[in-house]
Amino acid sequence: MVKYYTRFGIEAASKILGAGRKSSAMLTRSTLVRAFPAALTLLLALPRVTAAHEIPRDVTIQTFVKPEGQRLRLLVRVPLVAMRDINFPEKEGGYLDLEAAHALLADAATVWISDFIQVYEDDTRLPKPRVMETRLALQSDRSFASYGQALAHLTGPDLALETNVVWNQTILDVLFEYPIQSDRSRFSVNPDGWWRLGLRVLTVLRFLPPGGAVRAFEFPEDPGLVRLDPRWYQAALNFVHLGFLHILEGTDHLLFLFCLVIPFRRFGSLIPIVTSFTVAHSITLIASAYNLAPDALWFPPLIETLIAMSILYMALENIAGASTVHRRWMITFGFGLVHGFGFSFALRQTLQFAGTHMLTSLLSFNLGVELGQLLVLVLLIPMLEGLFRFVVAERMGTIIVSALVAHIAWHWMIDRGTVLSKYRFQWPALDAAFLASLLRWLMAIVVLAGLVWLVSVLGRLRAARNAQAEAEGTD
Repeated sequence: MVKYYTRFGIEAASKILGAGRKSSAMLTRSTLVRAFPAALTLLLALPRVTAAHEIPRDVTIQTFVKPEGQRLRLLVRVPLVAMRDINFPEKEGGYLDLEAAHALLADAATVWISDFIQVYEDDTRLPKPRVMETRLALQSDRSFASYGQALAHLTGPDLALETNVVWNQTILDVLFEYPIQSDRSRFSVNPDGWWRLGLRVLTVLRFLPPGGAVRAFEFPEDPGLVRLDPRWYQAALNFVHLGFLHILEGTDHLLFLFCLVIPFRRFGSLIPIVTSFTVAHSITLIASAYNLAPDALWFPPLIETLIAMSILYMALENIAGASTVHRRWMITFGFGLVHGFGFSFALRQTLQFAGTHMLTSLLSFNLGVELGQLLVLVLLIPMLEGLFRFVVAERMGTIIVSALVAHIAWHWMIDRGTVLSKYRFQWPALDAAFLASLLRWLMAIVVLAGLVWLVSVLGRLRAARNAQAEAEGTD
């Protein structure tokens, strides 16, 4: 804890002093004269701050970003308790001296807010912003409910000087302005230092493009570069990356894919199986993204339980040894619909970064998932071939490996089923909205059933033609 404060106390001191690498090792006399009071104040206050100012556990940062003409306004609300290296003056009774504290707010906003965020216009980093206004507010203040209210609050009167409030029960509101070329540019932000404001930091950002609807973002800790209005290819690349990482980090999806590969270790046999899984999970993923899936609390644990059951079923089918390519691709299609909902839960928090390119982002996420699956297949097939050729017989190896997977899936199913049992199922209200949603899903099920039947018939006809050709060739 002390190291945490010392580290960021030094960083704050260096920023106040304007420290940095210079071409000359000697500072001018005027620089020393300007820097000395701030440095002395901070060094004297730091030991007391280290002992008294604890790192806040939960910090919520509220932000508005609005480009207007040739300026970009950034409105930020941060709890004052996050400004740990500044010793705010107090008056009699331990209350915050509002008049004396006002002189420190601009420096606090610079050191702890604007210095920890980068703003970009068309991938060009903007210069440091100007601190236009600072205000202290009570925790009960609700002016950041909208941009208009927040701006009116920041340009309105200060908190009354006779207000008695403890310093760590107030909020700092700041209005920054950046110079920009045009409000029609593409803007990005990277709050890479805001995570230092607390142990758990949540940023709620609302972007107000000219002539467009408000776009809301909510991200914890350090999200990296956030494109507020991404181009289609930027959104696509981002979601391809997300899909690729998700399939590699999703243990349950990898185990399901592993079960698919064990009895069919030829790319020709795996093509229809993996394709059916891809098509199925794409359908439910897109449907869920467009709010066509149930939003009840019991639905996510139900899907997680069904995913565990799908892995268990595939493992038991491998042990029984009764699976064929034709049978497996149809079963995989049904389970793929379930896994698609599982993908949607992971994607739900990241769709906010899609901008206006929702469908492009969904398809790109699926592409990333498929690339991840292809990588897994490339690694699994040679590994299983080597296992069954040099270590254990194929049939015995299939039983042993599938039994291990079944054991894991069984425990997952029990654990997730226990979580599911804690939720009370409630039947939805039989209103027009529910009936319309039910009708859409019934139509989708009929279409999917028709497609499955058509593909099955075509597969049987192809198999029959191949068998007839082989018979004629033998004759």
